[in-house]
Amino acid sequence: MLAEAFEFPEINAILRWQDIFTSFNKIALIAVAAALIGIVVFLLAGNKDGSKAPKGVRNLAESIVEFIENGIVMQTMGKSGLGWTPFLLSLFVFIYLCNVPGIIPLLQMPATARMAIPMFLALLVWVVYNGVGFKHQGIKYLTHTIWPPGVPVALKPLVGVIEFISNIIVRPFSLTVRLFANMLAGHILLVTFALLTQALITAETMQFLLKPMAILPFGMLVFLTAFEVLVAFLQAYIFTILTAVYIGGAAHPEH
Repeated sequence: MLAEAFEFPEINAILRWQDIFTSFNKIALIAVAAALIGIVVFLLAGNKDGSKAPKGVRNLAESIVEFIENGIVMQTMGKSGLGWTPFLLSLFVFIYLCNVPGIIPLLQMPATARMAIPMFLALLVWVVYNGVGFKHQGIKYLTHTIWPPGVPVALKPLVGVIEFISNIIVRPFSLTVRLFANMLAGHILLVTFALLTQALITAETMQFLLKPMAILPFGMLVFLTAFEVLVAFLQAYIFTILTAVYIGGAAHPEH
């Protein structure tokens, strides 16, 4: 029976990888490769003669920088936020390069589909925007965060608890889960349709009529692979633009 041929592996089999060496597995390899690729691309772009028209790697790097400046910084923080371009650029490129391996043969796993990297990035963002808030507003940042201007005195205890949980606890958690859950869900869907396609193609002789049906899960696999290309970009963009919003809000609460 097809049910016997189609055996979905245990969740650990598609999420955990054997160490390449002690405490270093494929997830760590993808993360290191993502960081190195980003560094190399921008180092190569920076070594080009600025008097010439951009092309090749430099053209790619400049396009990404312009996208971050015009599509994220200017839209959320304004001209005063351009100094944050390198940080937001690094964040976007690293997350995108960690997402993309989910559709690359042999790798077939986004590093962000494991909790550690999204959580680390979310905590880094949390430290940065809170640091910015205290730098620009001093201790008033904490009171403005817990009690937004205009809150009636009678409601301050309730609003204070809600705002504290929302801004201090839930915000980094939501950043983590949004990235992690979306990339994990895509990975599991790709694995499911790939295994179903394989099960139908390798069906026994008595089930040869099922072999043509493999085109259906295979078609979904192709569609989802193309869709994951878009998801990889969108998740990097959403994480980065939310970071810009949080930093901008901490530096300029009136905005």
